[in-house]
Amino acid sequence: MLVRLWFYLAGGLGLSATGLGAYGAHGLAASGRSEALVDAFNTAVQYQFYHTLALLLVVVALHSRPVKALHVAAALFALGVLLFSGSIYAMVLFGIKGIGWLTPLGGVSFMAGWLSLLLAGRTWLRSE
Repeated sequence: MLVRLWFYLAGGLGLSATGLGAYGAHGLAASGRSEALVDAFNTAVQYQFYHTLALLLVVVALHSRPVKALHVAAALFALGVLLFSGSIYAMVLFGIKGIGWLTPLGGVSFMAGWLSLLLAGRTWLRSE
């Protein structure tokens, strides 16, 4: 059941990253935002795509062999997108101040997700 959630979340994150990326390429620069803000926005989209694809690969691995550390990796990748990319989107699109401290927490979440994936290999790759 949780694997379905991760699957649908990956689909939603991929869909939103595509839409946000299109807006960043075509509408954001025309809105008069600084080049630094446009670059930050594009970085958020890029990291959202990377970790959406990582989440999708975790889903495939979970489908073939459920391992708890893979669920942890999925949760951390999703949390990282929310904190890292979400905080940048909020700052750039809505001018929300004072949440920049969430961005590095999202980066740490991404790294912890990759570490969980690494640790999952001990169980997932074990011969039966």
